Amino acid sequence: MKSESQNQFTIAVWDLPSRIFHWMNLFLVLMLLFVGVIMLFKPELGITGLAAKIKLKELHIIIGYGFVINLVIRLIWGFVGNKFARWSALTFKKGEIKQYVKNVRGDNTSQYIGHNPLGKVAVILILLTLVIISVTGLIRAGTDVYYPPFGRMTQQFIAQENVEPTLIKPYDKTGVDENKYAFLSPYKGLAGKVHLYSVYFLMLLIFFHVLGVVLAEITHQPGIVSAMISGKKSHLRTPKNDVKM
Repeated sequence: MKSESQNQFTIAVWDLPSRIFHWMNLFLVLMLLFVGVIMLFKPELGITGLAAKIKLKELHIIIGYGFVINLVIRLIWGFVGNKFARWSALTFKKGEIKQYVKNVRGDNTSQYIGHNPLGKVAVILILLTLVIISVTGLIRAGTDVYYPPFGRMTQQFIAQENVEPTLIKPYDKTGVDENKYAFLSPYKGLAGKVHLYSVYFLMLLIFFHVLGVVLAEITHQPGIVSAMISGKKSHLRTPKNDVKM
């Protein structure tokens, strides 16, 4: 901790892996959304043909692998990172959220070195949503175009007897057992719906997360955005703005 002035100090909060995850996750989510929108509006964009459909899905999946790897690293880092990156930093004290909301409404908001209580709620919801998106995305990758980790398993399940599973091609019923494919279809469709609506929910969470950061930056805790770049937060020592861990 380094003193900047009589009423201000800075502290290193977000370690480098946490910051890398944050910005990589943002970049990958934007890329996935961009490709996803193209996939949803193929006819309107003049994209036709099975080959183009498959190529778009493959691009979405490849970017998705980066998204999943980035998320897995962050989940692991939650056990070994600094104290602000660990899952223990997302715990709550009794009545903490209620008191924080009351303070915000009363214009008596404390500064927090880590996440404030509503910020913790946002992080938990976002991470859980990212996990759901990752799992359902991998399921769809395996059942749509037979990509790892579930692609080979899917091919083996739907292949007719005496048909080599690896010969099963995306959107081609040659060598496919119709009954097994019909059995799998509802689960494949469910995974797709959960994936799509989880993305919609994530977009809503991101909107409120950004809104909350902007309001906090303007009203009582400047430097939140820059802290996710430098890793350091600046705080004021005043009676009204007690700094909390």
